[in-house]
Amino acid sequence: MKSNILDIGEVAARSGLPTSTLRYYEEKGLIASIGRNGIRRLYDAHVLDRLTLIILGRNAGFSLDEIGNMLLSGGTSINRDQLLAKADELDQQIKQLTAIRDGLRHTVECSAPSHLECPTFQQLMRVALKHQQRKNRR
Repeated sequence: MKSNILDIGEVAARSGLPTSTLRYYEEKGLIASIGRNGIRRLYDAHVLDRLTLIILGRNAGFSLDEIGNMLLSGGTSINRDQLLAKADELDQQIKQLTAIRDGLRHTVECSAPSHLECPTFQQLMRVALKHQQRKNRR
């Protein structure tokens, strides 16, 4: 077999993804096999670059549909505007998580007899409730 052609097992081993995930990604149109060797799917070695982008996208919080839309060209180029929007979204999540972390750490050291009596924890609870209510309205 040529070195630029990999069977599904080789792609799984090199990417760290199970073969079931590779078949699912193919079903969703995120990757494409170039043929078969018996019952084993064959892929061009460049599929590893595409899989790495998919893995990075998933780690950044993109859905598979969003990743698919970014990779519509069939290559590995991606929409920079979508990346910027996701980076901004991640910044917002980081701010929220940092505030939650800081509130929890304060609560641990708070002199109030109970965490429910801690003003900072009460504020944290109010913010969490408002955030959930906004999510439900969408």
